[in-house]
Amino acid sequence: MSEQVSANESSVQPKDHPRCVTGIEGLDGILNGGVPVGNTVLVVGSCGTGKTTLSIEILVNGAKLGENSAYLAATEPAARVVENMRTYDFFDEKLIDDKKLVFFDLDVIYDRLGLDRAEFSYDDINALVGAIEDVVRHLNIKRIVIDSMTAISFSLKTKEKIRDFMLKLGRALSEFGCTVFLISEIPPGSVQYSVYGVEEMIADGVISLGNIEQRGYLLRTINVVKMRGTVHSRSKFVMDLTPHGIIIVPLLKTGL
Repeated sequence: MSEQVSANESSVQPKDHPRCVTGIEGLDGILNGGVPVGNTVLVVGSCGTGKTTLSIEILVNGAKLGENSAYLAATEPAARVVENMRTYDFFDEKLIDDKKLVFFDLDVIYDRLGLDRAEFSYDDINALVGAIEDVVRHLNIKRIVIDSMTAISFSLKTKEKIRDFMLKLGRALSEFGCTVFLISEIPPGSVQYSVYGVEEMIADGVISLGNIEQRGYLLRTINVVKMRGTVHSRSKFVMDLTPHGIIIVPLLKTGL
């Protein structure tokens, strides 16, 4: 039963557990130094809350630190994601040229494996996890984003298959010291952190993004709901997307 609690073999991490430093101003402080290496983290939010930008900046910052990073696109083509990220100064395409930062389309993997997108079987799950594991092993990937877990969940269909996929993926990639970020799309005002309500229970961490209105203007917010292996703040912060990157500040400094 305990294996259903976490995407990793154990939810207990030593106090000196190495960190995946996000490099995002304010976030590493909230996480007491960063995300514990090997964790599977759900990045949750509705449309326009900054899920993809946050996740890719974490990858870029990792690549700049010498940690090979990968982005797997399941919703829009990876080439379009790269094009959109060019508007940010922090996005250094030389990292792509140097193969420190790689972008893949999951559709290519699906086609190569012959997967039925309408509904994945348990054999399909094993094949998909194996293919992602191969990417991580061969390219020595230490940070990976899957955008989105929601799209994969629609093909998995059932809570049991979602649980099976996340447990197997988390265990497999943590063996390589790879930290996993799964993007989860939810409707505005949702009281749960995923479509099926199971992903947040399996994930080691949940980072929730949202919007609040102030004098007719929408402010993006961020709070760490849970993160196994570290103490962390559970307060809500303002997340500002600037051309130079994301800045996170307390709500009080915004006058709220």
